[in-house]
Amino acid sequence: MSEEKNTAIDLKNLKAGGFIKERGKDLFTVRLRVPGGRLPVGRLKKIAEVAEKYGQGMVHLSVRQSVELININFRDFDAVVAELGEGTQKVASCGARVRVPTACGGCEYNPNGLVDTQKSALEVDEKLFGTPTGHHKFKVGFAGCPFDCPKSATNDVGFQGAVWPVLSADHCIGCGLCAKSCTEDAIAMGDNGKPRFIPANCLYCGDCLKVCPTEAWRAGKKGYTVRIGGKWGRRPLVGTLFAEFLPEDQVVDFIAAVLGWYQEKAEGQGRIRLGDVIRAQGPEALLARLRERFPAFAVNATIAPQAIATQVGKEKQAHDNR
Repeated sequence: MSEEKNTAIDLKNLKAGGFIKERGKDLFTVRLRVPGGRLPVGRLKKIAEVAEKYGQGMVHLSVRQSVELININFRDFDAVVAELGEGTQKVASCGARVRVPTACGGCEYNPNGLVDTQKSALEVDEKLFGTPTGHHKFKVGFAGCPFDCPKSATNDVGFQGAVWPVLSADHCIGCGLCAKSCTEDAIAMGDNGKPRFIPANCLYCGDCLKVCPTEAWRAGKKGYTVRIGGKWGRRPLVGTLFAEFLPEDQVVDFIAAVLGWYQEKAEGQGRIRLGDVIRAQGPEALLARLRERFPAFAVNATIAPQAIATQVGKEKQAHDNR
C-alpha cells in the first residue's frame, strides 16, 4: 500500500484483502484474522497498541469473532500491517473467498464439548482460508455440541460435535440416571429395569455417557454432524443435514469437496451463495457427490436448505393498516 505511485484505490481489491471502506473520507476498517475466536494475550496487546496509535483507541468485535480496527487512514496501511506483523497478527479477507472459520471452545474446557473445535478451526484456517470461490463468500463454523452456540447451521458449511451412544447392558446397574438426564426422551426405562434407547429422538449430545456411573454407555461413533447451505442476510437460510459422525481429520477434505461442487455448479451465475445453488440444483446433486467421497458419513437423503421467514407478521401489519 505504498504511496510511491499515485494510483487510484481499488476498493474491491482492498475489501478482498480485509480493508473495508468506511463513511469517513480516506478511512477504513481493518478486519483481523482470529480463527476460532481465540487470541493469545500478547497479540491482543499488540492490537490494542496499534488501535491506539492509528485508530481512535477502540476496536470492534465482529459477530464472527474477528477483531476490527476502525477509523484507519489508508495512508497508514503499510505501518498498521507491519506493526501487527510484529505480534504475528494477520489481516483477514472479505469478498468471494473462504472466510476465517468461527468456533466455540470445544472439548478443551467446556463440559458439553464433544470434539476439538479449536483444532478444526485452525486447520481450516491454515489450509483453506482465503481460497477464491469465484462467486460469493463461503463461511465455515464449528460447534462442539448440539447446544450449537456458534449457530453452525447458518454457515455455508457448519459442523456440530456429535456422539452416538451405545449401551453395554452387562455393565448397566439400572440406576436410571441416563433416562433422567435425557431431555430429548431418547432413553426410557424398560420393564426389565434397564434403559431402552430410542434413536429417532437422539440429538447426539452424549449426556447419557457423562452421567453413567459404571460407563455402561460408551461412544459407538463420534465426530461432526454437518449441515450445508446456511447463510444470513436479507434472505437467510438454515443449512440442512448432509453428513453424520464425520471424523475430525476429514473436515478439510470435506469442505474442499463441497467448495469444488459449488464452484462448478455456480458457474456463470455471478454472486450466488452455496445454499441458493443447492436449492436450484436440488440437494441430491450435492449429496451424490459427497456419497462418492465420504460414503460412510453422507446421509441417505436430505432436504434443501430452508428459508427463514424473517418478515413473519408483515402481512398482518399490512392488513391492520388498511
